[in-house]
Amino acid sequence: MRFSVVASWVETPLKQFVDDARVEIAVLMHPNGQVLGQYGFARSVDVMTACALASAIHASSSELGRQLEGQPFSTLHYMGRDRQIFLGSIAAPSGALLLLAVFDRESSLGLVQLFLEEFRARVAVSAPPPVLDGPPVMQENFERDLNRNLAQLFGRA
Repeated sequence: MRFSVVASWVETPLKQFVDDARVEIAVLMHPNGQVLGQYGFARSVDVMTACALASAIHASSSELGRQLEGQPFSTLHYMGRDRQIFLGSIAAPSGALLLLAVFDRESSLGLVQLFLEEFRARVAVSAPPPVLDGPPVMQENFERDLNRNLAQLFGRA
């Protein structure tokens, strides 16, 4: 499987999570879909697609949680016939991150949740402090670019 990171601090915590939780695919990203590290994808277009969809799912489920319970949902789980998907929010010094994990019968939701807590602790220690004078994480054209990428994905370009 392919493993790549954009931020060097992500490598050790993400590899440890993948090994411990026995997931097939894992992506750590900003809520806007910007990838920090990924494991298990063969093509970069697949990573971009998964991140765009996960970002949109997180945004809409967060708002649903606020509407229903007064606070955003922090995790989502979907159980398919052969695979399961888990999407969880991770607190980091510079702000929230998202972890998308796909797993099969070699793992379980309980195992993913158990090692998610350890992953959260590793990220809290490993992630760099926020950059106060740096560029914003979300670029001004994010929404336009996201809509364009989703249109391409669904053949509406």
